[in-house]
Amino acid sequence: MSGGLYRSAHAAPDGEPEPSDGAMLISVDSTGTLPTAAADQALPPEVIPPAVVESSGGGTVYGSTATQEEPAEEGPAEESRSTAGNSAIMAAGSLVSRLIGFVRNMLIGMTLGAGVGDAYTSAQFLPNQIYELLLGGILSSVLIPLLVRRRKADPDAGELFTQRLLTFAVVSLGLATVLVTAGAGVITWIQSGSGTTPGYRDLVTALAYLILPIIFFTGLSALIAAVLNVRGHFAAPMWAPILNNLVVIATCGVFITVFGTAGPKPENMSTGEILLIGGGTLLGMVVQALGLLPALRKVGFSWRWRWAPRALGLGEIGRLAGWMLCYVGANQLAVFLVVRVLGGVSDGSKASTLAFNNVFLLTMMAHGIVGVSVMTALLPKMSSAAAEGRYADVSADLSRGIRLTTTALAPIAVAYGVLGVPIAVTLFQGGALNYDQAFATGRVLVVAAFAVIPLSVSYLCTYAFYSLQGNKTVALINLPVVAVRIIGYLVLSEVLSQSLAAAGMTAANAVSYLVSALISLAVLRRRIGRLNLGSVAGALVKVVAAAAVATAAGLLVVHFLPGGDTPGRLTAALQVVIGGGAIMLAYLVAATLFKVHEVNQVVGMVRRKLGR
Repeated sequence: MSGGLYRSAHAAPDGEPEPSDGAMLISVDSTGTLPTAAADQALPPEVIPPAVVESSGGGTVYGSTATQEEPAEEGPAEESRSTAGNSAIMAAGSLVSRLIGFVRNMLIGMTLGAGVGDAYTSAQFLPNQIYELLLGGILSSVLIPLLVRRRKADPDAGELFTQRLLTFAVVSLGLATVLVTAGAGVITWIQSGSGTTPGYRDLVTALAYLILPIIFFTGLSALIAAVLNVRGHFAAPMWAPILNNLVVIATCGVFITVFGTAGPKPENMSTGEILLIGGGTLLGMVVQALGLLPALRKVGFSWRWRWAPRALGLGEIGRLAGWMLCYVGANQLAVFLVVRVLGGVSDGSKASTLAFNNVFLLTMMAHGIVGVSVMTALLPKMSSAAAEGRYADVSADLSRGIRLTTTALAPIAVAYGVLGVPIAVTLFQGGALNYDQAFATGRVLVVAAFAVIPLSVSYLCTYAFYSLQGNKTVALINLPVVAVRIIGYLVLSEVLSQSLAAAGMTAANAVSYLVSALISLAVLRRRIGRLNLGSVAGALVKVVAAAAVATAAGLLVVHFLPGGDTPGRLTAALQVVIGGGAIMLAYLVAATLFKVHEVNQVVGMVRRKLGR
């Protein structure tokens, strides 16, 4: 519902969830899907919400797959592992995954440059989008709750059901992957449209033939991780994507060693270059999936071939998946459109698909570190309160979450707005990605500054609906939100020049996040009553005032630093360090003077994270 083009292991929560107060929490991560490093490689699909179902024990189960507050049923090996220990494992895996995944994206740009990097990103987008349509949303919203229930209810702890499910899913994924890969030429032709050059479109197609088989291994990885999570094992699913990232990083190193750093052009990409970068990307996901197999033996699960699709209750699964497919389908249409629009900006000199994706990952990194931490702490409380009919407490938790999130994210948004160009030049310039391309990415990041807070607030509202078991409501609200986003894409792509297309798509996202938050708050008010929006508005006014002071301080400091508006990489890094420090200090001082009480809570949260 929040309109993000994102599904990544690196947005998983990296904070410790608070006790669930009686509710069993299977997942409260920001993606609601299983960790997969593929999301760092291309435009990721929309976040998939965790399902909410009733557990056999009377508690509320949130069906997702990346994290778990309490395992549905712990075996002997897991009984001594505390919730805090699980959270520490997930936090460490999330942090390392974020860092390595971002290094991977930086190296892809430096290895391939903007033109080929755009084509690579478009080709990488395809398997992620198709996977979500085939399995991603259904896995998180339907299959995981079924696995949890069968784990608790069946005499064999769901062993036979899980074997049948894995067998059916592997066969279905295999057939779908073969069909999709065979139709790669048609798919990329539809995706690219008439705005791309033949050389660019041919390159996307050639890469797609190598990369589309990722669909199968992404699904396999997700299914294995689901089995592990349901059985209380978290380490392997959190750390396996790192293997994927390392393989792709090594591929980039080999590419630079063999072919140099000049950066190929889309129309001049050789067969060897295509095979290396495409094959290395596929190999990364294969390694990730295989890396999970030993963990299955560790939890005592035996994967045997059990072909019995009728025994799975596919009719029930189809009925339960209806709203999720509506949710996913609407978002994939928006993702498809943005890739199609940016595919026409493929000459390599302007911000296009690669720049848009890198900026989006920076936006989601801020949300993953701050917004997800707040949601992880609040969702169990809201769920418990909702189950007991204490809607006033749900409202209080939601308003507190909004205040905390905006307070914590405001200085990050200011830094993106003031230091967008220096940040992009520092992170992305180098190798085949020249200064002009990094500079163009920075202009997109400046626009993304206005999306950071609306994105997280919309997610908070979405999770409030999950606590109320309102998945259908989430899907229905998402329809007008996606419509606003698509209209924004279409209008801005016509009004703006190609050099501003990626910035325009980012602006459309920001508007849709805001619309999502406003609609959600209106619906929630009708559902649970007064939302304490007066206190939220008062806090937001103070936060905006403190952010304005921080903006002025940042602009003033950067003005006197070397580099000016067009800093080189060294001066850009200097601006990021000194300007960022000035922004943070000014914000904290101003927020304290303006009596933004949530500042102390945010500082305490950060100190606890650093302490862990």
